[in-house]
Amino acid sequence: MNYFNSNSSSVLKDIILLVVRVFVGFAMLSHGFPKLQMLLEGGKIEFYNFLGLGPLMTLVLTVVAEFACSILLILGLFTRISLGFLIFTMVIAAFVVHGADPFEKREMSLIYLSVYLLLMAFGAGKVSVDHMIEKRRRASDW
Repeated sequence: MNYFNSNSSSVLKDIILLVVRVFVGFAMLSHGFPKLQMLLEGGKIEFYNFLGLGPLMTLVLTVVAEFACSILLILGLFTRISLGFLIFTMVIAAFVVHGADPFEKREMSLIYLSVYLLLMAFGAGKVSVDHMIEKRRRASDW
């Protein structure tokens, strides 16, 4: 028996997308903020050297993904672009940085990766800045 009509189901979906976006965004901020602090301290940086870019550049790119893109994800602004950076970062973390480690070391990045893939598929939902921009764009016939 279906207790939800299509309109209430849509509202429920948008609320769930908002809750997941905000929770996962803040959770990833807790990983990105210490990296941002490491970057701002200016001391010797010991970080993974991805593709020979150097530890500093790799740290900068990781901070952009884990910190800046997480804020954009929470707001629902440029959501899919931000998710692209976050997905790439989690793929590198799970399969390159921790590729030879046991599953327990890769588990967290794989969980984030799976949630990011779901958000990429479903989008930010109606409770997002992206939706407000799209709504305004349609109304003004850009």
